[in-house]
Amino acid sequence: MLRSLYSGVSGMRGFQTKLDVIGNNIANVNTIGFKAGRVMFKDILSQTVSGVTAPEENAKGGVNAQQIGLGVSISAIDTVHTPGSAMTTNVPTDLRIDGDGFFAVSPDGSPDNMFLTRAGNFTIDANRQLVNSDGMFVLSTEGAPIVLAEDDTAFSISQNGEVITTKADGTTDAPFVIAVAKVTNPAGLEKVGGNLYRSTANSNVDPIDLGTAIPNDPTLGTGAIVAGQLEMSNVDLTSEFTEMIVAQRGFQANSRIITTSDEVLQEVVNLKR
Repeated sequence: MLRSLYSGVSGMRGFQTKLDVIGNNIANVNTIGFKAGRVMFKDILSQTVSGVTAPEENAKGGVNAQQIGLGVSISAIDTVHTPGSAMTTNVPTDLRIDGDGFFAVSPDGSPDNMFLTRAGNFTIDANRQLVNSDGMFVLSTEGAPIVLAEDDTAFSISQNGEVITTKADGTTDAPFVIAVAKVTNPAGLEKVGGNLYRSTANSNVDPIDLGTAIPNDPTLGTGAIVAGQLEMSNVDLTSEFTEMIVAQRGFQANSRIITTSDEVLQEVVNLKR
């Protein structure tokens, strides 16, 4: 009887976690570049009541094992890196990656202290530096911040990530290329808040080489950079609300398991009276 109690408790804990993830997804439905999470379950080790009996030829058949499951646990909380829809803003510093790459940003402009992001809502600050909404520097393929020159009167960003500047005399130049890093296992990245990810041992064993992080590279699959657009959250509200109903009913069913087990235990106790 105690097995059913603990199985019900494990189920309630699992669905609590699932509701936590769903709540976070719904809260970030309008967050630029947000990637939804999902919870995967697995059963806990089963208790074998009776073992397997092998069949004997011309004597008797085999008998299957008898096992009782001991509940459920969380097997994984995955980050789903499917692309979000595009939102056109026509702001030249708003960038969207049409592929699987990530922008590289750094709080101090050093690639050794680098974070990855899909949120391309960048701006030009008072020092003519390309930064994100938190003031982090957007890194170029050379691993350095992107800073416009004093005589640059205009600029545009190509699909290859080139920052094409126009001088006062009408000449053009492309001194920087925005780095777009390709991650082998995006689901292994660590979320650190602020639409940022940190590389881990299971996403990139070696440090990301910004010199090879070229946008729109077909061999790497980093994807082209689209200026004037932002990538929206990939949260699907229809799916999230459906999963919320499933989690709620699952929580209720497991609570009923505990209530029923308690009633049966009460009847056992009453036998003494």
